[in-house]
Amino acid sequence: MMSRSYSNLLELASGDSPTFGRGDNPFGRGEKRFPRVKTVAGVLSELDDENSNSVSSDARSSTSQERIIIVGNQLPLRAHRRSDGVGWYFSWDEDSLLLQLKDGLGEDMEVVYVGCLKEEIDPSEQDSVAQTLLETFKCVPAFIPPDLLSRFYHGFCKQQLWPLFHYMLPLSPDLGGRFDRSLWQAYVSVNKIFADKVMEVISPDDDFVWVHDYHLMVLPTFLRKRFNRAKLGFFLHSPFPSSEIYRTLPVRDEILRALLNSDLIGFHTFDYARHFLSCCSRMLGLSYQSKRGYIGIEYYGRTVSIKILPVGIHMGQLLSVMNLPETESKVVELRDRFKGQTVMLGVDDMDIFKGISLKLLAMEQLLIQHPDKRGKVVLVQIANPARGRGKDVQEVRSETGATVHRINQTFGRPGYKPVILIDTPLQFYERIAYYVIAECCLVTAVRDGMNLIPYEYIVSRQGNEKLDKALGSDASVPKKSMLVVSEFIGCSPSLSGAIRVNPWNIDSVAEAMDSALITPDNEKHLRHDKHHTYVSTHDVAYWAHSFLQDLERACRDHVSRRCWGIGFGLGFRVIALDPSFRKLSVEHIVSAYKRTKNRAILLDFDGPMRMQSSLSTSPHVEAVKILNSLCKDMKNVVFLVSGKDRAQLTKWFSSCENLGMAAEHGYFVRENNDIGWETCKPLSSFDWKQIAEPVMQLYKETTDGSSIEVKESALVWNYQYADRDFGSCQAKELLDHLESVLANEPVSVKSGEYIIEVKPQGVNKGQVAERLLAKMQQKRMQPDFVLCIGDDRSDEDMFEVIMSARSGPSLSPVAEVFACTVGRKPSKAKYYVEDTSEILRMLQGLAFASEQASRNAEQAAKPPIISRE
Repeated sequence: MMSRSYSNLLELASGDSPTFGRGDNPFGRGEKRFPRVKTVAGVLSELDDENSNSVSSDARSSTSQERIIIVGNQLPLRAHRRSDGVGWYFSWDEDSLLLQLKDGLGEDMEVVYVGCLKEEIDPSEQDSVAQTLLETFKCVPAFIPPDLLSRFYHGFCKQQLWPLFHYMLPLSPDLGGRFDRSLWQAYVSVNKIFADKVMEVISPDDDFVWVHDYHLMVLPTFLRKRFNRAKLGFFLHSPFPSSEIYRTLPVRDEILRALLNSDLIGFHTFDYARHFLSCCSRMLGLSYQSKRGYIGIEYYGRTVSIKILPVGIHMGQLLSVMNLPETESKVVELRDRFKGQTVMLGVDDMDIFKGISLKLLAMEQLLIQHPDKRGKVVLVQIANPARGRGKDVQEVRSETGATVHRINQTFGRPGYKPVILIDTPLQFYERIAYYVIAECCLVTAVRDGMNLIPYEYIVSRQGNEKLDKALGSDASVPKKSMLVVSEFIGCSPSLSGAIRVNPWNIDSVAEAMDSALITPDNEKHLRHDKHHTYVSTHDVAYWAHSFLQDLERACRDHVSRRCWGIGFGLGFRVIALDPSFRKLSVEHIVSAYKRTKNRAILLDFDGPMRMQSSLSTSPHVEAVKILNSLCKDMKNVVFLVSGKDRAQLTKWFSSCENLGMAAEHGYFVRENNDIGWETCKPLSSFDWKQIAEPVMQLYKETTDGSSIEVKESALVWNYQYADRDFGSCQAKELLDHLESVLANEPVSVKSGEYIIEVKPQGVNKGQVAERLLAKMQQKRMQPDFVLCIGDDRSDEDMFEVIMSARSGPSLSPVAEVFACTVGRKPSKAKYYVEDTSEILRMLQGLAFASEQASRNAEQAAKPPIISRE
């Protein structure tokens, strides 16, 4: 049976337009009528959908309107039962971020939503509800069976991912949920249901897909598997933990690889992105680069871009609520209620990570250390209902209530309560009214992905004409506000004028609260203006527009790449390569080999010729035999190119008499055993080693696991066995250090895979290729067959030389050139083989062809036997 992951290539090759396993694409550009959508859902027994096809089309849509599919755990809708109990009616949820971000996508961008409804819909009503939502709101609901939804959301998401991403390890059953394989399967099943819903409406070559948050982290794999060229963005709204925390997750690799099937991955802060990159490095061995301000991870020929930008608030919604008469009335009420008192405000969800109890303890400490504040300062703590459920929520609620009671009993008096706890739901306008009258806002979460409370507070404090009148303040007076924020929340880096605190340090938080109260007004004005300028310009529309721009940039080269899908289940990934890059078959190269008479063969030793399953660096015994056979063919000039020193190469290949060798990446060259080693350039002084080696020695001593290799012509610092992050950091420092101290020396300092190398200028494997072709041209043996095989970055110089030589005089006009790398990856080579075992099979085929030609020649040279009868 043909692999699904290759079907898109066959369709492209045949010129057929793609077919969809679920019927015609309901959102095709020429289709104006919305079709009925499927509502069937269930639990997956397997991660692979055996009936799926990998689809990708080069056909363009019939109209130019762009479309984006926004996928989130919940649709931005409110569902209401009709008064007669029959049927539903729906309205937009104005507080939903998914709805608010539309403002940044442009009026010409069509937006389709995929997600769950907050209300449970009876199966008998799901078809009609789905059709209504699609036609009226362009929303595609995913109906999840209640039991599956509970295990997905309250199970895996809230008991395992949420605590872990907020740095809580399940060291005991009471501290976060222990990993449960059945909950993980429920998580994967729900992600697959979401993928099916996206597939019902997507036009894969035209639409953008933007997936939101930790509930749907494996969704990109299911979409990429079906549509290799899908334009996928993902944004994580929670923290991403450090590698020491994340690596405890049993399905850590599956989630990382799933996220890497996106084209763009977004984070609120650099810390979260840095932790993700560190996990990719430590667990998957992937490195990242920063180019022109963009961070990218090279992943099987694809560049996965990393976006760092905190989300903002919806300015229009906030300003409109501030203009409501209800807001003005509430402000007047609160002004009179707290007359003569200074209000500090906290607004948090009632969960273990928001640090409410720590804030209350700091308030208690403030009143102990500053008796003069008693009766004058009030902390209003608004506790929103918790989003999760469980024993920890009950514990937080009980602890909060007990602490508030103790503080009020200790420091309260008739008509004065130092802490006012509001644990009932408030309307948005009521919350804004509290912002308006509060002199300081306190956010002391111990860990939070973003937290937009400080942003809302700043805009509310800016006020408007109505609110100024309600407060009895002069509109011409500059506005002021003060923020005390935890350094562990996502918005903290963007609020440079806030007082940042460690919420665990109660004394420090108490001091910060006091400092916020006694800060001079002119300083408060300056801080407020700085914050308001940032918040008002970096709103949710700015965030969405910026993300979409980067997603478009990340997907720009999709059409020009050939894609292969490899791997099973959640290990699936796409390899994207240049259209001219293809696999080198043994039959093809043997056929060309037999037709030609002057052959140049360049082989890298360091990967292709070594025993891969052994720690030994010596060559494969079979490889030496094959080289001997190729060297005996007088039509061949065979060169082995290596980074090893000449003494080692001489020892290993002394039996190959006609084998040419280049040691230390081409600095030493020998055409065969009968000729001594030559240098590629006149011998120069190696005095620079006395400068470079002490520097390398310093980094070796300070980087555990690193080593120094001293060659005749070069010095190499290797950090393959050092800590990935620290080794990489030290390598960058060493590179800068060596470039500085060797600036006036005739050497080049290069970084490679886990190495920093110093060698004479101009020495590379490309020189060996140039020398070989020039020598053959001098002997009037212009090659009509060139084979060059390598497996790492240093071999790219050889590939570049022989590919450019095709248009020059050093090759025959009809020369067949085979530049071949190992593995499907970006390369200057035009061919690839899967692994080193294929190289041996290919060289074996060439050696057999030479032996066969030799036997045929010998047979032809024998005099004919004449029969005498």
